[in-house]
Amino acid sequence: MRVWKILHYAVGLVFLVLFLLTGQYMDLEHDHLSGMADGPRMIYRSGHIYLLFTSIANLLLGVYLRRLSGFRRHIQIPVCIVLLIIPWILLYGFFAEPHLEGLARPYSQIALYGTFGVGLMLALLGPGSKEST
Repeated sequence: MRVWKILHYAVGLVFLVLFLLTGQYMDLEHDHLSGMADGPRMIYRSGHIYLLFTSIANLLLGVYLRRLSGFRRHIQIPVCIVLLIIPWILLYGFFAEPHLEGLARPYSQIALYGTFGVGLMLALLGPGSKEST
């Protein structure tokens, strides 16, 4: 479990920095989105917040992840993998979705449903052992 904790914590930190950098991108590259149409502006801002959301989710799992036993362990690992992939999908969506027609959010939609699924699975799996490694 130690490796998974480190991976989640590292991805959480990386995406916390990327959250800050995407804020700077919106400020410097798009004049803090002033004068932009409402649709793309909303997509940039929500995508930016989604990056914060996913970085915090990974940081929390990096801190509180515990080893599960039995069949729950076999479910826990794929759930961890999904949560490690989700931030990358959201980062791609941050840059791609503002340019799509009709306010489409295909990448964010997949990532947010995935995050919901991860949270639901972790809640259903219940707490792990008292051992934190």
